[in-house]
Amino acid sequence: MSLLDDLSSAISGAAQAASPSVVGIGARIRGSGVVVGPDRVMTNAHNLRGEEVTVSFADGRSLRGRVAGTDLDGDLAVIDVATEGAPALAWAEGGVIVGSVVFGLAATSGGPARVTVGTVSAVARAFRGPGGRRISGSLEHTAPMAPGSSGGPIVDAAGRLVGLNTHRVGEGFYLARAADASLRERVEALAGGTSVERPRLGIVVAPAHVARRLRRSVGLPDRDGLLVRGVDDGSPAAGAGVREGDLVVRVAGTDVDDADALLDAMAGASGPIDVVVVRGTDELTLSADLGGGSPGGGSGGSRPN
Repeated sequence: MSLLDDLSSAISGAAQAASPSVVGIGARIRGSGVVVGPDRVMTNAHNLRGEEVTVSFADGRSLRGRVAGTDLDGDLAVIDVATEGAPALAWAEGGVIVGSVVFGLAATSGGPARVTVGTVSAVARAFRGPGGRRISGSLEHTAPMAPGSSGGPIVDAAGRLVGLNTHRVGEGFYLARAADASLRERVEALAGGTSVERPRLGIVVAPAHVARRLRRSVGLPDRDGLLVRGVDDGSPAAGAGVREGDLVVRVAGTDVDDADALLDAMAGASGPIDVVVVRGTDELTLSADLGGGSPGGGSGGSRPN
């Protein structure tokens, strides 16, 4: 067989294996999803517009599904919907490497999924979810994705799931959440009704270079940290006594000089944590209870903190 024949055969095989598991999300198919278990569909959180959603199958059925759980910061959601006749897509064992051939699938307005082919161009990439938080460990690939492809699967030649498409990152390049063990665990939790809410202090911050410039302008010494521009009422930061104008320099024992470092320092934290701030020239250690306050409060510029 020629190289073109081999490629054609691989595309056909991947399509036959994976297409029945690809679904459309929304009455007008604003996104795609993939069946990952009995009555269980995985998609991007940004494809949803409420607790109920229309799910369209390759065999022509359209059913109303209900959101079982969402992880907005991780741009992930699981929908509970009758999937009878649509098999669950198998998860690939092990990850892909740069240069691996992959196939992208997306729902169409009727019939089998659209299938494209490309290669993995990078691994361990990061992007920001709808809430502004950094999502690490993603795949960058070149399988062309049309509008409505987000939430659809990236598969290997055997039709096994290696990633979940999220968005375009440049002309001809796309990002997908890697279908690794951590994603599988998150899907299990969401399917069980556990929506993820990551800890937040409830502050609006300015980046470190802005903080340095403002401190110099009033004669204060340089210090890396995040300048507090606002504090949400009822938030953990408000309860700890954090004030507008404070410079946050350390959280839970970790130095912070940008919003991502702050979010990473709080990842997995619960209950009281130490927040070290510089107020004028004084360094204060405050205690913020992440188990209380508003779970959704605050943002650093456009990012929640």
